[in-house]
Amino acid sequence: MDATLAFPLLVALIGVALFFDFLNGLHDAANSIATIVSTRVLRPQYAVMWAAFFNFIAFLFFGLHVAETLGTGIIDPAIVTPQVIFAALMGAIIWNIVTWIFGIPSSSSHALVGGLVGAGLAKTGGDAIVLSGLLKTVGAIFMSPMIGFFLALLLVLIVSWVCLRQTPFAVDRSFRGLQFISASLYSLGHGGNDAQKTMGIIAVLLFSQGYLGETFFVPFWVVITCQSAMALGTLFGGWRIVHTMGSKITRLNPMQGFCAETGGAITLFAATWLGIPVSTTHTITGAIIGVGAARRVSAVRWGLAGNIVIAWVVTLPAAALISALFYFAAGLL
Repeated sequence: MDATLAFPLLVALIGVALFFDFLNGLHDAANSIATIVSTRVLRPQYAVMWAAFFNFIAFLFFGLHVAETLGTGIIDPAIVTPQVIFAALMGAIIWNIVTWIFGIPSSSSHALVGGLVGAGLAKTGGDAIVLSGLLKTVGAIFMSPMIGFFLALLLVLIVSWVCLRQTPFAVDRSFRGLQFISASLYSLGHGGNDAQKTMGIIAVLLFSQGYLGETFFVPFWVVITCQSAMALGTLFGGWRIVHTMGSKITRLNPMQGFCAETGGAITLFAATWLGIPVSTTHTITGAIIGVGAARRVSAVRWGLAGNIVIAWVVTLPAAALISALFYFAAGLL
């Protein structure tokens, strides 16, 4: 695959990037809807439509800082070629498909970061890596679930104190309504952070081919296309992972679902405004564990949570290895 790409092949590669974006929505739909489905506030088919709508309109509320980080802050944009982008996308896509088949809530975001790192290392070695951006992203692997955990735990304690004199029926009824708001906010944060990652990939590809001129930016048509692809993926849902996220880790009621979604949404909003490509999977898992632990430590299935953490740690190097193999394979064509 040459450094300069014919227009039809460029379009095809953008199509691969949009397929990853669609798969991201499919894979991570569970993050947006697991709590509202498991608490039986919404049926799955309505929940995915609700989440997809807020996934799509997220560009109206956030800047493009995450797209800029993915486009220029993980590997040096000067070494980006179509071969690098192809390999990075394939590493992320293959890992997403594997984890989706087995119902493992791994991170699409870090699969893509791992893909970029693997392809960059395969091309030029360690000089390809933008260390500051990579360290910021790797740090978020550990920080986002912890922040989600503590915010959700704090919200449960506050809400429990506020609702101390209310009957369980009244609390349940109130939070069934409030969960529509918290699920909307979480889906908004999901669409704002995750869709921008594909925007950054497509934009740096266009930049490397000279279509954006001397300055890196994200064209509006890329923004709309990526938001649409993610929303469409969310519509198709990810039911295996919904089951893991919504019921296997811990059982949730509407109040707990509200606290988990709100804690996760606050984390995603802050990360998106700061331009940090965090994992929605990590964030909501930490929040769900937080509300379960607030009830009692034994309410959380810690063995399953531990397996999920292992999947998080493995994701980045696994996607990097797959993308490096694809980079070398593409060089033989």
